[in-house]
Amino acid sequence: MIGFGDERKVLVAARPIDFRRGVHGLVAMAAQALNGDFYRGDIFVFRSKRKDRLKLLVFDGSGTILATKWLEEGAFTFPPVQDGAIVLTATQLSVLVAGLDWTRVAKKPVKRPHKTA
Repeated sequence: MIGFGDERKVLVAARPIDFRRGVHGLVAMAAQALNGDFYRGDIFVFRSKRKDRLKLLVFDGSGTILATKWLEEGAFTFPPVQDGAIVLTATQLSVLVAGLDWTRVAKKPVKRPHKTA
């Protein structure tokens, strides 16, 4: 099982990939094009051109996990096509994988308590 905890960095490739690409090609892409640290446990999300498929790639400490999800209807919400990657929170990733609009999930700033004299 892939843990979507806050300690993992989630990188979404902004440019669609050839969905025939396998594990080794995606690992190379994660390291080169996305500037991620694959063996640290970063989670990489790759998208298809049609926006109805995604691939998740993660190293869990003992091996590589490659998961694919296809939506039967509708499309995933992805950032505009460009080079590089977009960083998501664990919550945003969960919403994306569920097929919902992750852009509506905002990270609320944490207010620090004020010192009183």
